[in-house]
Amino acid sequence: MNGRADFQEPNAEVRRPIPHIGADYIPTEEERRVFAECNDESFWFRSVPLAATSMLITQGLISKGILSSHPKYGSIPKLIFACIMGYFAGKLSYVKTCQEKFKNLENSPLGEALRSGQARRSSPHGHYSQKSKYDSNVNDHSSFVTSPAADNMEKESIPHYEPIPFSASMNESTPTGITDHIAQVKVNKYGDTWDE
Repeated sequence: MNGRADFQEPNAEVRRPIPHIGADYIPTEEERRVFAECNDESFWFRSVPLAATSMLITQGLISKGILSSHPKYGSIPKLIFACIMGYFAGKLSYVKTCQEKFKNLENSPLGEALRSGQARRSSPHGHYSQKSKYDSNVNDHSSFVTSPAADNMEKESIPHYEPIPFSASMNESTPTGITDHIAQVKVNKYGDTWDE
């Protein structure tokens, strides 16, 4: 038995190991299709409209005199900059939609990794999580049958950070012993000096 119970609780959810998605990951055919779809839709439905809108607004601001045009190149540099910013803003604005498309894929390791990442963010583990007194702690009870390899994978994939307490020892209000006192020197009629 190895100190582990050979039974499962009836309403318990067993966490599957998170698939490793690294630089060497080769996407499935369905994932490639979703990548192409996301790239196409983000370009036509977000990047092009935002780039065109930002260029029109920039040209309007230049023609009203709010923005100045370049003495040699005119409004072209500002329009190119606005176009590039609109393009990237469009791509970034489509990231959540694209993630949802991957999460909806059935047999996708990438979708599984995104789903498990969302579950981890919605129920944080570790130092900052607050648990109800009615919740059972899954890690404290040996009620699940798991393999040692899955336990090691979970320990390696979830970083645990200890909080560092805030230290006010070097802030602006801490006395350093340095003062702005300027010694007042008096001189009498004979040229003798002394401190006050």
